[in-house]
Amino acid sequence: MTKPSLPELLHAAVTAVGGTERPGQVTMAETVAAAIDDGSHLLVQAGTGTGKSLGYLVPALAHGERVVVATATLALQRQLVERDLPRTVDALHPLLRRRPTFAMLKGRSNYLCLHRLHEGMPQDEEEGLFDQFEAAAPTSKLGQDLLRMRDWADETETGDRDDLTPGVSDRAWSQVSVSSRECLGASKCAYGQECFAEMSRERAKLSDVIVTNHALLAIDAIEGAPVLPQHEVLIVDEAHELVSRVTGVATGELTPGQVNRAVRRAAKLVNEKAADQLQTAAEGFERLMELALPGRLEEIPEDLGYALMALRDAARTVITALGSTRDKSVQDEDAVRKQALASVETIHDVSERITNGSEWDVVWYERHEPRGGSAYRQSGASVRVAPMSVSGLLREKLFSDRSVTLTSATLKLGGDFNGVGASLGLAPEGTQGDDQPVWQGLDVGSPFDYPKQGILYVAKHLARPAREGTRSDMMDELTELMQAAGGRTLGLFSSMRAAQAAAEELRTRIPEFPILLQGEDTLGELIKGFAADPATCLFGTLSLWQGVDVPGTGCQLVVMDKIPFPRPDDPLMSARQKAVEDAGGNGFMAVAATHAALLMAQGAGRLVRATGDRGVVAVLDPRLATARYGSYLRASMPDFWYTTDRNQVRRSLAAIDATAKADGK
Repeated sequence: MTKPSLPELLHAAVTAVGGTERPGQVTMAETVAAAIDDGSHLLVQAGTGTGKSLGYLVPALAHGERVVVATATLALQRQLVERDLPRTVDALHPLLRRRPTFAMLKGRSNYLCLHRLHEGMPQDEEEGLFDQFEAAAPTSKLGQDLLRMRDWADETETGDRDDLTPGVSDRAWSQVSVSSRECLGASKCAYGQECFAEMSRERAKLSDVIVTNHALLAIDAIEGAPVLPQHEVLIVDEAHELVSRVTGVATGELTPGQVNRAVRRAAKLVNEKAADQLQTAAEGFERLMELALPGRLEEIPEDLGYALMALRDAARTVITALGSTRDKSVQDEDAVRKQALASVETIHDVSERITNGSEWDVVWYERHEPRGGSAYRQSGASVRVAPMSVSGLLREKLFSDRSVTLTSATLKLGGDFNGVGASLGLAPEGTQGDDQPVWQGLDVGSPFDYPKQGILYVAKHLARPAREGTRSDMMDELTELMQAAGGRTLGLFSSMRAAQAAAEELRTRIPEFPILLQGEDTLGELIKGFAADPATCLFGTLSLWQGVDVPGTGCQLVVMDKIPFPRPDDPLMSARQKAVEDAGGNGFMAVAATHAALLMAQGAGRLVRATGDRGVVAVLDPRLATARYGSYLRASMPDFWYTTDRNQVRRSLAAIDATAKADGK
C-alpha cells in the first residue's frame, strides 16, 4: 500500500474535527513536515482561525518519531488532549495503519500525592506530621475542599489538579501535593506503586506524543536531570510566551518567611549547634530585609553579602547534619526530613548563586503587598535573582539534537521574525555558521479579512499619558466609545490600578453597562459573564491581553489605555535594555518596544475570533500615531483599517451595535 500523502492526512483530520481546510494551514503542515524531515528549525506565525494545532499535529504524527508538544496555557493543553488529538488519531488511523498514542505530562506538584494525603503533612512547629483533615475545621472552605479531595482521590485516574472540578485554592492544594524536591521517590515511598505523578511519567515514556507545558520544558533544559523522555521532534505552541516562562523557572527568590519556615522544619532534626547557626543567620537576614528598598542591586551591598554568606554556610551545615542524624521518635521521619531538606537546599542554592555574583544574573529587592490566594507570598520584601538573558540557554538546550517548530499568532514583530529569534538565541534568518541553528520564518497569514473586519483607532487628540495620575480626557473618550458600542467592551489596562480606577469611574458614569473587573471573580467566570450579555464589559490587565476568546457580538470594542511598555523601574527589563545598549544596540527597541509589540499584537487579536466578527481596537495613547516607534508597533498588529478620526469611529461602532441588535444579539 502506498504511503498516504500529507494533503490526504490533513483533509481527513480537518474533516474529523468539523473544521474547514485553510490555505495557510496546508502551507504550514507542508513546511513543518519538511523541517522535521531535514532536522531544521521553524518559526511559524499562524493567525487566529488558521487551525495551527492540526497544522503541526498532522505532519508530526505522520512522521512517526516521538514528539513533545509544549504549550503555555492550560486551555490549549486540555484542547489538544481532550479534543484535537483523540479526533486526529481516529481520523489518521486507517490511513497510517497505526494508532499513535498520546499523554499529558506536568510537573510533580500538579498531581495529588497519596503519601501526603494518607500520612499527613510535615508540620513546621512540631515534630512529625499532622493530619491536615483533623486540623482544618470541617465547616471551613479549606476543610470542605480537603474532604472533597480525599473522596476524589478514590475515583480519579490521573490525580491531576486540573481534573478536579470545581477547583480548589493554592492553599488547599498545597496540603495534598509535593514539589519534586520534597518527594520521597517511588522506591522509598509506601505509595510508590500507585503514585499519580509516576504513572503519568510511565504513560509519557510509552507515548508517541507528549503534551506538556513551557515550565516543564524549561526545567528539563535547565536542571540537567531529564524530566521528558527522549524525543526527536519538539513543537512549542504559544511560543511568544516561552522566554518569560523559562525566565520564571530560572529565577530564584529568598523571603524572610521562607527562610524561617526552613529553620522550623530543620530545627527538630539536626543538632542544636547547626539549628542555632541557621536561626542566627535567618534573624540577620530578616532584620536586613525590613530595611530593603525595591530596586536593582548592580553590586551586592556588603551587609546583604554577609547575610547571604551566613545563610549559605548555615544551610550547608544543616544539609550535612540532616544526612548524618536519625531520629526514630519523629513520625514518618523520611517525609519530614525530605521536606526540611528541600527547604534548606533552596535557601543554600539561591544564597550561593547571589554571592557568587555572575555577570549574567540580575539581582534586585522587591516589596510585596499581601495577596489573596497564595499561602506563601506574604507582605514584606524579598531578594530575587534572574538571568539577564535566556537566549544562550535556549540556543544550547533547545535547538540541539532535534527539529524544533515554534508557533504562535504573534511571532513576527515590526515585520520580521528576527526580534523573537534573537530572544530565543537564534542569529538573524539566513545566517550561516557552524554553531548557528538553521531556521526559517514563515507567516501563513490568517483566514480573516482584517481591513474589512476591524478598525485600528488611535486617539491622537488625547494628552500623552503620564506615569501617575488620572486621565480625565481618557475617561471621557472611553465613556463615549463604550456608549457608541452599546457596551461589548474588553478593556485592556497597563496596570491593575488603572483598570480599577476606570471601572470605578465608569460604573458611576454609565451604570447601564455592567463592568466586570479582573480579581472580583475567577477569570473563567468573568469571561463567561462577559460573553453571555452584550451590554456587559470586562476590564483587567495582563492575563486578559492574551486569555480572552469571545467570538461573536459580545466583544466588538477592545480598548488599550496606553502602550504597555515595561515599567521603567522593572529591574530585569531595565537591566536587559542596558545590556543591549552597552553592546552597541538599541536597548529601547530590542527590549521595551518588543515587549509592548508582543502584548499589543496579542491584545488586538482578541477582537476578531471568527469570520463574521466586526469591531474596533481603540488605543487611547497618541504615541502610537505620533512617536517614531509607532509604525513598528502598528506593523506588529493585525492589518486593520487605520484611522485617527474619532467621529468616524463612533459612527462605525454605532453601526456595528445597530446591526448586532437587529440580529437579536
